[in-house]
Amino acid sequence: QVQLVESGGGLVQAGGSLSLSCAASGRTFSIYAMGWFRQAPGKEREFVGAVSRRRSSTSYADSVKGRFTIARDNNWNTLYLQMNSLKPEDTAVYYCAATQRIVTANRGDEFDYWGQGTQVTISS
Repeated sequence: QVQLVESGGGLVQAGGSLSLSCAASGRTFSIYAMGWFRQAPGKEREFVGAVSRRRSSTSYADSVKGRFTIARDNNWNTLYLQMNSLKPEDTAVYYCAATQRIVTANRGDEFDYWGQGTQVTISS
């Protein structure tokens, strides 16, 4: 089992920056990939980005590429999401996720463990 707790959400103006963290505990040694997803009101959950053990590769959704950066600590205990040049359309609840399975790691159904989410609101 893996437990995930997000922190760092809040309210910022468009063009600003925000950093999220996700603290992982439990069997973190077995994690293959960790990622960030988001869900805006009335919309489906969408992939933001993820990092996997496969060559420590990182992938991003096109909508955030070049603006968001994912990083992790060496022990897979903490996942970060640095968000720059934020837009009102980035407003959503952001979720951290983890999986022990060897997957592509860009779909929600590939992840088995989820945090409770943290609200990010971007004002125009």
